[in-house]
Amino acid sequence: MDFELSVKGQDYYKRVKAFMDQHILPIEEDYFRELHALENPWVVLPVITELKAKAKAEGLWNLFLPKSEHGAGLTNADYAVLAEEMGHSFIAPEIFNCNAPDTGNMEVLHYYGSEEQQERWLKPLLAGEIRSAFCMTEPDVASSDATNMVARAEIEGDEVVLNGRKWWSTGVGHPDCKVIIFMGLTDPSAHRHQQHSMVVVPKDSPGVKVERMLTVFGDADAPYGHGEVSFTNVRLPKSAIIKGPGRGFEIAQGRLGPGRVHHCMRAIGAAERTLELMIRRSLSREAFGRPLAKLGGNPDIIARARMSIEQARLLTLKTAWLLDTKGILGAISEVSQIKAAIPEMLCEIVDQAIQMHGGGGLSEDHPLAALYGYARSLRLADGPDEVHRAMVARIELKKYK
Repeated sequence: MDFELSVKGQDYYKRVKAFMDQHILPIEEDYFRELHALENPWVVLPVITELKAKAKAEGLWNLFLPKSEHGAGLTNADYAVLAEEMGHSFIAPEIFNCNAPDTGNMEVLHYYGSEEQQERWLKPLLAGEIRSAFCMTEPDVASSDATNMVARAEIEGDEVVLNGRKWWSTGVGHPDCKVIIFMGLTDPSAHRHQQHSMVVVPKDSPGVKVERMLTVFGDADAPYGHGEVSFTNVRLPKSAIIKGPGRGFEIAQGRLGPGRVHHCMRAIGAAERTLELMIRRSLSREAFGRPLAKLGGNPDIIARARMSIEQARLLTLKTAWLLDTKGILGAISEVSQIKAAIPEMLCEIVDQAIQMHGGGGLSEDHPLAALYGYARSLRLADGPDEVHRAMVARIELKKYK
C-alpha cells in the first residue's frame, strides 16, 4: 500500500494549495460578510465568478474525475489530498468545479448517462455554466433505508411520470441550478434493489416545485441551500431515465464510493482548519494567569485532536487506494468506515474548539458554528452513522461463518 502521490498528483497538489493560499482563503471572510449583508443572499457574487474563471484558466478544474478526458485524470488517491485542501474553505470546491452534489451527478452522467444526457447536461456542468441537485431523501419515510422510498418514477408508454416529495436536496437553491437527478420507485414487484430508477429532470419542468429551503441550526446555507421539492405529474420522455428502468441502486452504489472519499477528505481539511483555530486561540488567550494551551486538560485535547486527524486521513487514503486498485467491491467496508468515523471526528474537534473559544465560538465572529453545522449534518448525509457501522459489522461477522 503506497500513499505517495504520483508526479501528476504532486503537481496538482502544489498548484491547488498555492491557489487556495493566494486567492481563496484571504477573501473568504469578506465574501461571507458581503453575502450575509444582502437582502437576497441567493446570488452568485462576482468574486466567485472571477475565481472560477481564474481556476479554469490555470487548469485547476474538474479535478475529481479519475482517468477521464473530461477531468484531470487523477486517481482517487491523488484527488483525495486535493479534496482535503479544498476542505479548508466553504467556497473552494465550487471555485474548482469540484462541489457536491455536482461531482456525484457529473460522475453519474459521465459513467451511466446516454449521449443525449451528456450533451444536454454533462457538458454545461463540466463547464461550470450550470449547477445541479440530487433528490433521493424523502420526508415521510425513514430514508436511512433507501428501499423505503415511496416517490414514483412510473413508465407510461413512451414517458416516465414522477410523483412524490423529496427533501435535503442540496444545491437546489442555487440560482444556477438547472437540472435535478431524481430517484423514484418504478417497479415494486421487482427485486428490492431493482425497483428504482434515476431520472434526469430539468428543474423548470411543469410539476417541479421547490416548496421551501431548509435550514441547519438556523442557517440556510445560501446560495447553495437544501430544499424540499415536490414532483406532481412531472412527465418526461422515457429517455430521461439514466441507464434504463430499475438501475437506480446500481448507479447509486457507483456514485457513492468515490463521493464518500471526497466528503471525508474535505471534512479532514475542515478538521485541520479547526485545529489551527483552536491552537491559535489557546496560545493567544489567558485565564487564571496561564495561556489556555497550558490550562487544565487542553494540552490533552489538542494532542488527541491531532491523533484523530492523522488516523482519519490514513483510513481515508487507504479507502481511496482500494477504490483505485480493487474497485467499489473491494472497498465496501472501508467506504462505510470512513463515512461513520470522519464526520464524528470532525464533530468532536469542532465542539472542543467552540469550547476553547468560549461564547465567541458560538457567534458569526468565527467559522466554528458553521463548521459544527457542516460536521453534524455529514453524520446523516449519505446515510446515518448507524447504517454504516451496521454494514461494517455485517462484513466482519461474515468472516466467521
